[in-house]
Order: sequence, then C-alpha cells, then structure tokens
Amino acid sequence: MSKKDSLLTGAPGRSLFFFAVPMIIGNLFQQFYNMADSIIVGRFVGEDALAAVGASYSFTNVFIMVAIGGGIGASVLTSQYLGAGRFQEMKTSVNTFLITFLILSTALACFGFAVNPLVLLLLKTPENIFSDAVLYLQIYFCGLPFMFMYNVLSANFNALGRSVIPLALLIFSSVLNVLLDLFAVVVLGMGVEGVAIATVAAQGVSSLLSFLILLRFLNTFPTEGRVRLFDCSMLVRGTKIAIPSIVQQSIVSVGMLLTQSAVNSFGSSALAGYSAGMRLESLAIVPMIATGNAVSTFTAQNLGAGKLERVRQGYRISYGIILAFGVFLFIVCQLFYEPVLSAFLDRQTSPVAFDTGAGYLRFVGCFFSFLGFKAITDGVLRGAGDVGVYMAANLVNLTIRVAVARLCSPVWGIAFVWYAVPLGWAVNYLISSLWYRTGRWQKKNLVKAA
Repeated sequence: MSKKDSLLTGAPGRSLFFFAVPMIIGNLFQQFYNMADSIIVGRFVGEDALAAVGASYSFTNVFIMVAIGGGIGASVLTSQYLGAGRFQEMKTSVNTFLITFLILSTALACFGFAVNPLVLLLLKTPENIFSDAVLYLQIYFCGLPFMFMYNVLSANFNALGRSVIPLALLIFSSVLNVLLDLFAVVVLGMGVEGVAIATVAAQGVSSLLSFLILLRFLNTFPTEGRVRLFDCSMLVRGTKIAIPSIVQQSIVSVGMLLTQSAVNSFGSSALAGYSAGMRLESLAIVPMIATGNAVSTFTAQNLGAGKLERVRQGYRISYGIILAFGVFLFIVCQLFYEPVLSAFLDRQTSPVAFDTGAGYLRFVGCFFSFLGFKAITDGVLRGAGDVGVYMAANLVNLTIRVAVARLCSPVWGIAFVWYAVPLGWAVNYLISSLWYRTGRWQKKNLVKAA
C-alpha cells in the first residue's frame, strides 16, 4: 500500500509538497487549456473576439468552479474511506458521486444554454461582441457534461492519492485543445465558433479516457462484498461537504460574474484588458488553490486514519510553501507583466486594453499570499468536513468584492474592481483562521478506521 498511503506516512511537508506538485502542474495545464481560446482569438482574430470570449469566461467559469468544488467536496468522503482502509465504501462513494454529477451537469447544461443570452444582456455586454459571446456559450454548454465529468474524475484521482494521473491527462488534453483551436481558427477561419467547438471536443476525449483509467485503477483495491452503484446516505453526507466546497471554489468566478457589469460599462477595450488580466490571475493563483486542495486531501486521509497531529504539522508546513509561491508570483507580476500580457494583446494597437490588464495584474500580484493562506486554512476545514464557518467566510469575501466593485468603480474608476480583491482574501483568511484555532474541526471526522 506504499503508493496508496503516501500521504499517511513520511515527513508531512515532503508528502504534501510531492502530492501538490502534480496538482499544481495539472491545474496550470487546465488554465492553459482555458486560456488557449483567448490567446488564439486575441492574436489571430482581434480585440473584439477576445472581448467576446472574455465576456463568456466569467459565466462559464462559474460552472467550472461548481464542477471543481463539487468534485473536491464529494471526494473528501472518498479520501477518508481510503485512509480508514474501507475500500468497499470508498468505491461506492466514487460511484455515487459520478452518477450524481452526471445528472447535475446535464441539467446545468440545459439551463445554461437557455439563459446565457439573458445573462449577457443583464451583464451589459457591449453590443459589438454580444452575438459572438452568445454563440461561444451555446456551443460551450453543449459540452458541459464532459467538463463536469472530467473535473469530478480528476478530484477522485487526487482523493485516492494519485495526482499524477490527472496531470498526464491534462497535458494530453491541453495539447489537443491548442492544436484543434489553431486548426479551427487559422486553417478553417472559424473564429469564436471554432475555438468553442475545439474546446468541447478536447473535453469529450479527456473525460472518456479519465473514466476508463479510473475504473481500472479502482480494481486494484481489494473488496470482499458487493460494491453498490449508489448510496443515498453517502450522497447526503457528501453533499453537506460539497455545497460549501462549491461555494468556496466559486467565489472568484461568481465575483467575476457579478462585477462584470461594472467592467462592461467602461467599454469593450477595457473589458478585453480586464479579461486578459483575469486569465493571467487565474494562472497565477493555481499554486495557491492547488496547495489548499492538497491540504484538504491530506487532512481527510489522515483524519480517517486517526493521525490528528500529522494534520496539524502539515498545515503549519504549508505556510512555507505558500510564502515561497507568493514571493515568486510577486516578482513575475512586477517585472514580467508586459511579455505575458503581450500573449493576448498588442500594446500598440490596443493601448487601453493593455494598460487595464497591466494595472489589474500588477496590483493583485502583490497579495497572492493572502489567497494562499485562506486556501490552506479552508483546506483543513474542508478535509475535516467542518464546512459551515468556512462557507460563511467565503461568502463574506464575495460580498466585499462585489460591493466595492459595483459601488466604487462607477465613481472612482475601474481600478476599484480589483482593489477589493486582497481585502476579501484577507478577511476570509481571518475568519477561517480564528475558527481553526478553536479546534472544533478536529471532532468532525466522518468515518472510522476499519
């Protein structure tokens, strides 16, 4: 079992780091995957096409975060069963949530397809990009179940301690998506429609491969009795964790969606710059979010095995990991913002968009450590199944971001859209950290060792 309990043995810092690294690399490829559409249309089609995909991104990202948050939350139960050595229940947990999210994603796809024109209208999407944004979203929602299933399957691999598998699949799907994007846009000249179709196709192939590999991997765990296809009691327990996890993972994307109308009022050039900045921010925060997710799995497995002190050690050590990433990201955002933004925009032909993106990225880059501290603290609470307070903390975060952006930016300028970001992160961390210190999360273990 050495490969399967690597998070349960050895130095906590080493276990966490080497488990988190494939997740970080994998999530970076996930962001490259999502960014490919923006980069390719921005460079080969034009500023309006970039703005159209960017306007769509804030809406689609809500669904992406629902998939990621739901998968992570539901997989806490799987992690704790693995740590407890209860493999039959572990497999039942995997089955239950795969079926649940397949049904949920199909319903959300129908909903998103129907309401996306209304949402874009309510967000005051500029008229010159409205039709392209609607077209992109309609195609995207046709493939939403593929995206959901891939992210839920990846969360299960991580819960089982095999973060290398989703990394390999992400590298494959990212390369496939870029190749399909270039073929659709450069060769076929399909523009926004082409990148949307390419994204759906790549997600479909990735989700199918992930499913087949997971089935084979689960067969390596011995079980004596019959593994059930669906368990309602597990669904109820997992849902209690998944809902707050969805809220936590969705804070950034919901905040982007609710503040987008404030950005849209500044015109399509400002929106294009903001979209580029958001894409780069989503790339920069990957190490923080992935480390928090690794801490969540680490906590769940070790609590399942009854190793409480190991959880506390891992949490303390994770601060050093976050600070190292924070310093690196600060340097990159301050010294190299021009070349990274140039992947999306030409400074000479789109000066307003470029300056908007630069202002956003350079300011937020000073505060990524706040997000990391919040992520690892939330990770402990989520891994323990103690989700009420951390959900409330994330809602406070969201409220601060939306209120400042919508109330202050019309008066004092677009920069107030991002001034509220670190304030929300800091308050979120303060609330979650104070709750961690009470120690009540230690009593929330969901399963007992076999």
